[in-house]
Amino acid sequence: MTPAPAPLQLHVSAPMFGLARPSPFEIKADVLLKMSGVPFVEAPMDYRKAPKGKTPYLTDGTLRLGDSHFIRRHLEARYGVDFTGGYTTIALAQAWAVERMLEEHLYFVIVYERWGDDANFNKGPRHYFDDAPAPLRAVLPIMIRRKVKRMLTAQGLGRHTANEIFELAKGDVDAVSALLGDKHYLLGDRICGADATVFAFLVSASAPYFETRLGPYVRDQSNIMAYLARLQTQFYPTLAKA
Repeated sequence: MTPAPAPLQLHVSAPMFGLARPSPFEIKADVLLKMSGVPFVEAPMDYRKAPKGKTPYLTDGTLRLGDSHFIRRHLEARYGVDFTGGYTTIALAQAWAVERMLEEHLYFVIVYERWGDDANFNKGPRHYFDDAPAPLRAVLPIMIRRKVKRMLTAQGLGRHTANEIFELAKGDVDAVSALLGDKHYLLGDRICGADATVFAFLVSASAPYFETRLGPYVRDQSNIMAYLARLQTQFYPTLAKA
């Protein structure tokens, strides 16, 4: 008898900060796998084995694949998963633009609020290094935080004032709220792949664990919060009841 193929392994971090995963990209990949119906198991992160040196990544037999976007493409190409939801090319183009806005802009606001603020850093990202060897445990958080701040400056967001960053973030949230309206999912009454991204980034931005300006603003958008509650119940029922 031919043995059944091993399930896919999604390499992600453990739950933190009241979220299913500390990184929105991990939540996105996790939701995409759950949406796909392809059997998978969660596996621990090992940055030494991560193809792109970051989280998440997917192991499929001998293949190791990094980046949540290319994990989605792999599910489509190899397993025939349809993430379009049956929507038109114009609607999917809007969804693509929203995904890029959240991943390439709002993400850096989330990073800024978690890593730039001393209190948020100490209660959040500093704990990424709790399992580091004792001699490095005190040094690594400082080194990596400096690196993150340099990255934010190079990216451009870190060159703005806190008020300017907040204004830019509000524009992202307002755009999603306007497009979502009173629909069940981003584009209508059927879920599509973009919902994994929208859910992941807005649930991360809204996390009350951190003291931020963005969090309350997201939580003030009733249609976004209803949308997040629906997807939380659908994909993380245990967290939804917490």
